[in-house]
Amino acid sequence: MRLVDTHAHLGDAVFDADRAEVLARAREAGVEAVVTVGETLADARRNLELADRHSEIRPAAGLYPTYLDVEQASEVESFVREHRDRIIAIGEVGLDYWKVKEDSDLEVQREIFGRFVDLSIELDLPLNVHSRSAGRHAIAMLLQRGARRVQMHAFDGKPASALPAVEAGYFFSVPPSIVRSRQKRKLVGRLPLSCLLLETDSPVLGAERDERNEPARVRISLEHIAEIKGLGVDEVAAAVTENTRRLYDGL
Repeated sequence: MRLVDTHAHLGDAVFDADRAEVLARAREAGVEAVVTVGETLADARRNLELADRHSEIRPAAGLYPTYLDVEQASEVESFVREHRDRIIAIGEVGLDYWKVKEDSDLEVQREIFGRFVDLSIELDLPLNVHSRSAGRHAIAMLLQRGARRVQMHAFDGKPASALPAVEAGYFFSVPPSIVRSRQKRKLVGRLPLSCLLLETDSPVLGAERDERNEPARVRISLEHIAEIKGLGVDEVAAAVTENTRRLYDGL
């Protein structure tokens, strides 16, 4: 079984003591690659350094949507352009209406997200999108700007809000927290298997709320998708692997 964790934060300091062991457990679970997203410019640089040391890590670069820093967004854009041959995705980027409330801040957040959407089109790189409490708005913005290669990470909206994105060929990644999330189970039940991916969002969104999550646990997501869809684990694994290759240039 060849699986990919399409959204994890392996650069997080919580993995500094045992990152190699975490990746060894991932390999044992059938995980051959981990798309390692960043929240800041410092994360982006660190992800490239980690990719030099660990062949499983596929580095991404982005600016987390609660960082309302236009100057840093410009620096991340420049970093992505400079390292286009090594960066596998722009992320994580997006909208967050859970933490950001003020109209003026939301305007800055949308401006920054729009710039990253345009950059993804310009460079033909996938977007790895955060949309907490803003799923419908993020999808509308992606569609309006013509985004083509999109992963909606840990989408927390209603299935009906996701359907326009499915029609546009976007993908939705499922974390192990599906074990404790009625919303995630409903979403997987409604969406076609052809648009689903696996993720962990390590070190968070594990099956247990307070545990440190890690890439090996994409198997939890896989098994729950199979159960909900009434399909075999191997069949679902083959489908999500093909979906990942379609989005990530054969990864």
